Amino acid sequence: MVETESIKKEIVGCGKIPKHIAIIMDGNGRWARSKGFPRVKGHEEGVNSVREIVEACGEIDVSYLTLYTFSAENWKRPQSEVSALMKLLLTTVRAEISELNKNNVRLQVLGNLQDLPFAARKGIEGAIAVLKGNTGLTLNLALSYSSRREIVYAVKQIVEKVNAGEISIDSIDENLVSSHLYTNKIPDPDFLIRTSGELRISNFLLWQLAYTEIYVSSVYWPDFRKREFFEAIRAYQNRERRFGKVSEQLTT
Repeated sequence: MVETESIKKEIVGCGKIPKHIAIIMDGNGRWARSKGFPRVKGHEEGVNSVREIVEACGEIDVSYLTLYTFSAENWKRPQSEVSALMKLLLTTVRAEISELNKNNVRLQVLGNLQDLPFAARKGIEGAIAVLKGNTGLTLNLALSYSSRREIVYAVKQIVEKVNAGEISIDSIDENLVSSHLYTNKIPDPDFLIRTSGELRISNFLLWQLAYTEIYVSSVYWPDFRKREFFEAIRAYQNRERRFGKVSEQLTT
């Protein structure tokens, strides 16, 4: 605990805190299997990591935290696991809403909320309504999320506006495309963390991650807590973000 606080003090002192952090929370099932537990136990333990990381973001003044909670592809998993995940989602939202409200956290969803079972959907919608007036950390849950589907959706919206004469083809640029994505009011992530050592993006924020710094931890998500998170931030602070430029251009 003392070491964790020391790392936090160090990174806050550095001052280069990412404004928007995205996390691919991977390894719940493998964590459970390594300990002889059923897979759902890994997801349950992963909730404790979510709680710690949300709290940590508030402590160091991160503005946006986007968690890859459930992908569109995850519906292909065994029905028993999907059902357990939806129940866990609802239970967690109900259990955490008071604490989130106390900590001034605002909740948003990226993805297709209509895909979720009725109870889970209503629970999320209710939490969003309760927390909508908060002005601290914005917590984005990517639920039934597919980045490719998001981009297709944006293209269809733009085509409809062109056909209706609302915009011209020549007006289509990166900013226009970005304004039609789920993240249209959110800055692109500065930092992406993926746990469990897997080296892929998994159809997550493909457009938005164009210049995001990526950090891969070998730690399974249920074991990824404040110390691991602060160590990741420290690694980020040692990066040089050039956005296509050379180092010398950044110092002039």
